Amino acid sequence: MGTLAWWEVPARLGLALALGAGIGLERQWRSRMAGLRTNALVSTGAALFVLFSALTPGDNSPTRIASYVVSGVGFLGAGVIIRDRGNLRGINTAATVWGTAGVGVMAGGGHYPVAALGAVTIVLANVVLRPVAQRVDRREVQRDARPRSFRLRAVCRDAEEAHIRALVVQSVAAGGFALCALDSEDIGGTGRVAVTARLVGQDSGQLEQAVSRLSLEPGISSVSWRVGDDEEEP
Repeated sequence: MGTLAWWEVPARLGLALALGAGIGLERQWRSRMAGLRTNALVSTGAALFVLFSALTPGDNSPTRIASYVVSGVGFLGAGVIIRDRGNLRGINTAATVWGTAGVGVMAGGGHYPVAALGAVTIVLANVVLRPVAQRVDRREVQRDARPRSFRLRAVCRDAEEAHIRALVVQSVAAGGFALCALDSEDIGGTGRVAVTARLVGQDSGQLEQAVSRLSLEPGISSVSWRVGDDEEEP
């Protein structure tokens, strides 16, 4: 078998299969799309390509073959990434498949300790870093969930004041905001009134939608909002 001993090919393939299966077992346990068989096949396939370069005389450089493997696995990894309601899912599984190919390349090249170390590192990254990532996500959600104060200001004609006040109350209630105060102030000499609402809520996107709806009212000349209510409107 070229420059390889008779036992090296099955040893390299066996190691690639075992290490890929070990990585895939963790993915299978967590019910991910690319599980036991997928990772085992990716690792074995990568090892076969590298073995081909080792068994074929000529200029079939193992490093060049490895670069082709990386490109091919990139397309495979893209297949496990799906878009769900604007969010991407499966990126971690795709990265795992990509790393599994690297383990197979190392095993196919005869670098047994490095291949084993790579497989262990990938599994540890998926197992150990998972609770760390979840804890960071929970802190981010808790931080975003804290209520904030907002100030909404709408300028309208005097005759439309009562109607606009009712619309403001209706809009902020529909957005899930708690209304703390609702004030009206005459803008001297203009025949207009500034209706100011002080609110408490979480989602500024809902407030933006409420402002957009109010801006369509013919009696309103301007409407705006900002975070906080401790400063006077200029």
